Amino acid sequence: MNNKKSITAEFKEFVLRGNVVDLAVGVIIGGAFQGIVSSLVKDVISPLIGVITGGVDFSNQFLLLYKVPEGTVIHTLADAQAQGPVFAYGAFITSVINFLIMAVVIFLIIKAINVLRGTKQAGGSAAAEDRKCPFCYQPVDPKATRCPHCTSQLNSKNQTS
Repeated sequence: MNNKKSITAEFKEFVLRGNVVDLAVGVIIGGAFQGIVSSLVKDVISPLIGVITGGVDFSNQFLLLYKVPEGTVIHTLADAQAQGPVFAYGAFITSVINFLIMAVVIFLIIKAINVLRGTKQAGGSAAAEDRKCPFCYQPVDPKATRCPHCTSQLNSKNQTS
């Protein structure tokens, strides 16, 4: 019985740890955000790309992996799959294209959010502004007077970029 209490206490400590709660909130918000981005891609961007490319649709491209019975008419992927195994390379190409579109859209949305928040992307992040300690060569904040890694005193004589 005592062992159950310790496991329960450990589990409670684990679940209530800040990182786990933050992760749970992130997953929930990410799921909701995925719905928004999916709708944006499916309902706004994909139709525009369809108009620009003349309605090219790879989703019905396939290769039959069986001999078609005589007199059978196959026009769509669903018709082909109803008859037997099919190599549906068009569906894969469509999935890759949708992934790339979604990745670009998410990148642009995050970039816009960062601009609104006043932060910069990786090119102008704080890590890029850090200098290196001349003793241990670890990154050090530009305003630091002592290295947080090796505790060396930093001054204008021994600072490097």
